[in-house]
Parts: sequence; structure tokens; C-alpha cells
Amino acid sequence: MSTTSLTVRRALIAVTSIATLLIGTALAAPAHAASLPKGTVIDASLFGMHVDNVQTGTWPTIPFGALRLWDDQTAWANIETAQSNFNWTNLDNAVATAQAHGMKNILLVLAGTPAWASTTPSDPALPQAGASGFPTSFTWWDEWVTQVVTRYKGKITAYQPWNEANLSTFSTATPQQMATLTKQAYDIIKRIDPAATVVAPSTGTRLTGAFNKFYPAFLNDLGALGWPVDVYSAHTYPAGPGSPLDRAKLAAMWEKALITAHAPAKPLWDTENNFGLAGPGAANPHHDITGAAAQQWIARSYLDALRLGISRVYWYAWSPNTPLLGIQLNETAPATVGYATLERWIVGATFNGCTKGPKVTCNFSRAGSPFQIVYVENGGAKPFKLSAAFAQVCQLDGTCAPLGAKTVTAVGPTYVGSVLPAAPVAVANPTPTAG
Repeated sequence: MSTTSLTVRRALIAVTSIATLLIGTALAAPAHAASLPKGTVIDASLFGMHVDNVQTGTWPTIPFGALRLWDDQTAWANIETAQSNFNWTNLDNAVATAQAHGMKNILLVLAGTPAWASTTPSDPALPQAGASGFPTSFTWWDEWVTQVVTRYKGKITAYQPWNEANLSTFSTATPQQMATLTKQAYDIIKRIDPAATVVAPSTGTRLTGAFNKFYPAFLNDLGALGWPVDVYSAHTYPAGPGSPLDRAKLAAMWEKALITAHAPAKPLWDTENNFGLAGPGAANPHHDITGAAAQQWIARSYLDALRLGISRVYWYAWSPNTPLLGIQLNETAPATVGYATLERWIVGATFNGCTKGPKVTCNFSRAGSPFQIVYVENGGAKPFKLSAAFAQVCQLDGTCAPLGAKTVTAVGPTYVGSVLPAAPVAVANPTPTAG
């Protein structure tokens, strides 16, 4: 995602209509599953990311397990600038950069109708004018999907037909049109690259009016077509002042819609997440989350995902400091240390479930040695009783100290175990403030 794209996105979000958010005080698990199954080995792909300017060679200084290509000048409108005239430079470069760094999980968003093919060629939209319009002919869509999947077979491993399909900034399609577009993409992708994963168009959740108007109808239409997706997707940004609790409630709302629609069991991915973005409306201004809070909230996004049965979260975004985002992620951001530290704690470990809040204990084991991560959902520090007298206690800033007790006091995610986790990735000059 370019800095320009982020700036334009901020302006469009600021004028989005007001909607009522779900309200509550504790993380409520969805009815069908409280968490990922016990015994799940945590894969690095849980830690997904967007990378600003990956198409020009930018790459994060910390490891992560999955890349989503969106806001990187790799949309349909950026590539097929005239009918059957494809400029693959940005997408070629983005894929090459990812492969050069060993990235095995690449998700491409296919969205963004070129103006020449759009029903609304001059309407303001992202990534450019006209991109939210439905294709004037399915022929153009089919050709685009065929071209891109043929070119990147075995390189791009997953495709998502559309981004935030329930929001007019990105799509003016009806639920039925979006379901049909998804079905056609699915059939083409599976014919050319059967191993590729098809991720459902994402739905935004914080505008609950737009969610309720679009998403249940979309699921009904998708079901009528035989559920032609491999993964369900949502974006769980809370309102500007929202917390991890608010984000979890939006995820639970999304999952409840899937239950109501009798959607068959498939993996759940949160394909964009952050906090503090302005809106909905003037009553929810932008919030910066900095210092230790940024470390805690980014770590909780992934731990709460395990509790909610979400197997992948793509953080938005690795980029220079930008006023769009509440939590910055880059070489100097405190959240970067928290992200890398949690990743080192749990990737490759076996997940053995979490307790309910407000005091949360998540249980893991590695090479037969148990460890726990404890945190408080809301409020100040609280004491936790541990399952054993663990030797070490570690914080998200990467520091560790001897423990040797069966109790510990914690606020944000805190590691307790007898085997030290790997040292966190060094980050240059982390600072406590966002730019």
C-alpha cells in the first residue's frame, strides 16, 4: 500500500455514514466454536501482514507468515488499464520480492474494476475512480481472473475476489452480483490452479448497518451457488475509540451471521485489522495507541483470534507512520517488538485452549514443556494462579526474569514457562509514540 493510498483511504473513511456498534463488556465467543481446537500447532501463517510498497522492494524487518496484496498498486484497475492491455510490472515485482524473502503464502485481492469496464467509471472509489463499480460484462471479469491465475500459478497461493464488498467505497454490487462474481472466480481459479485457496470477499463489520444489509443476503446467495469459497473473511476494525474487546465483539457478530446462514465449516480469516481508525462518524475520532498499549493490543489481536476460532489475521500495515492508523508497525514502532515477541513465543507451539475473561489464561506446550500466556481483558493489573511453579516470566518488550512461583501479576500478554522462548527480533530504535 502506498502512502498515497493510505491517505486517500483515510479521507474516504472519514465521510462514511454513521452506524451503531455492538456494545458489551466481555469477549463473547461465537456459538459454534469458542476457539481453535485444542492440539492445534500454531502455524506462522497466523501472522499475516500488508506491506506498504512491497511492489518497490520494501520488506519488513521482522518475520511473518502470510502476505496480502492490496493497496499495493496490484488491483485489477492498476493492471488492466485498457481492455486486454495488462501491465504486470507492480504485481511481478511484489511477488518477486515476497519470493526472494521466502514467503510461501501470498494472497491477492482481485478487486478494483478498471474505469473502462465499470458501471460507475467516474465515482470516487479505492484504489481509483470507478473501481467500486460492477463490471459491465462478466466477460471482462473472467478474462482478468484467467490471465492472473494463469500467470501466477504456483506463486500466488490464494485469491480473494473482492475487498469489503459491503461498503460503497469498494463495491456497488448487490449481494447476488457479488456471489455470482465469486462463483465465477472460484470456477476459473480451481480449473487453472486447483491447489489455490479461494477466500470469500471480505465484509467490513464496524458499519453494522451496512453489514446487516449486505452480508446475510450475500451468504444466502453464496449458499444457493454451493458455497464456492474455501475460507470466510471479514475485517474487524472497531470504531476509532474501540478496544480489543470491541474488535472481538465484531468478530463474534460476523461468526453469528455464518451460523445463522448455516454456512458449512471452513477456516476464518481476518484479512485486515488495526485499531484507532477515525469513524464511524465524527463521534468516533482517530486514536493513537502507543508504547506498551500498542504492544499489548497487537498481541491480543492474535491471541483473541485463537479464542474466536480465527486462524489467520493480516495486520494493516507495515508502513511508515501514517495518521490513518492507530497502531503503527515499522522499524521504530513499539508494536513491532510486541508482534515479533508473541510470534516467537507461540509459532510452532501446540495450542491447548484459553480460559474465559476477564482474566485470560492461554495454555500452550512446546517439545513437551507447558507454558502459559496470561492477560487481563479490561482494567489494571491482576494476579494469576499458574498451573505450575514456572521458572521464567517474560514481557512483550522481550525482557525476561526468574519467577519460580505459582502466581504472577499481569496486565497485557505475559509469558510464563520453564523454557525461555527465542529472543525477539531486534528493532532499530523503538520509540513510544506514533508519528
